Amino acid sequence: MARRFSKAVLTIISIVVVLTGALFYGVYHLLNKAKPLGEFCQVKGTSGVLNLEIEQAQIAATIAAVATRRKLPDRAVEIAYVTAIQESKLLNLPYGDRDSVGVFQQRPSQGWGTVKQLQDPVYATQKFFAALVKVKRYQKLPLHEAAQAVQRSADGSAYAAHEADAKILAAGFLGRVPKGVHCWYPVADEPPAPQPAKARKDLARALGDLGEAGAGQAAGDGTRIDASSERRGWLIAAWSVANAREYSLRQVSYAGVTWKSASGHDGWLTDGKAVAGRVDLA
Repeated sequence: MARRFSKAVLTIISIVVVLTGALFYGVYHLLNKAKPLGEFCQVKGTSGVLNLEIEQAQIAATIAAVATRRKLPDRAVEIAYVTAIQESKLLNLPYGDRDSVGVFQQRPSQGWGTVKQLQDPVYATQKFFAALVKVKRYQKLPLHEAAQAVQRSADGSAYAAHEADAKILAAGFLGRVPKGVHCWYPVADEPPAPQPAKARKDLARALGDLGEAGAGQAAGDGTRIDASSERRGWLIAAWSVANAREYSLRQVSYAGVTWKSASGHDGWLTDGKAVAGRVDLA
């Protein structure tokens, strides 16, 4: 004869099941809403997602801006990325093999520039691209072969391992993918005053003319940077977010969305005041 459970036992079982389900639901959503620890940037490309340290994101943004200023093809940017990842892990190193320094580990003794110059990512990137465009048919070469033609390293095949990451970086930082870059980092209780004007000045050094500063200056503490195309707008937005900590920027707005430093982990959020045609810094 089958054992029958009393109503009290069945009630207890029902309560346990309900409480277990509620606990699981609560923990699941708590974990989903939890803020990522530390500080990182995330890059979304057409082929995947990549997490970077903030300094790496700043370097990647600089490379994209310098290439755009020189009107170079996306392929050139991908070649620069595989090189920088292999040589320095996208970091501005003050040391290296023999007298190599900087993002691309260029050597003063081989005529690339002084140590001080080569530790300036804008200068180092300009020198890399100046050498790359002299490589015959570089756009048709495999990425690692083009990189090796510039760097002349001991093992040129090593660059090939970074091709997938280079394509993600190029898509995100060149602005091919809207909302392709967002960063998060701890914000001080009393953060320094934003420096959008300085950010604009330093961006112009990498990207070139941004128009008249007077015309670009917004009311209050914001700075407007005109974007002649959607892709250029997202490049400027990506550079600004990657460098937000550097200039204490609290928000970057463009094309209907805004990134905020206080909630950077949430990425780009809908903002009806953010317009196309310009990037607003504040």
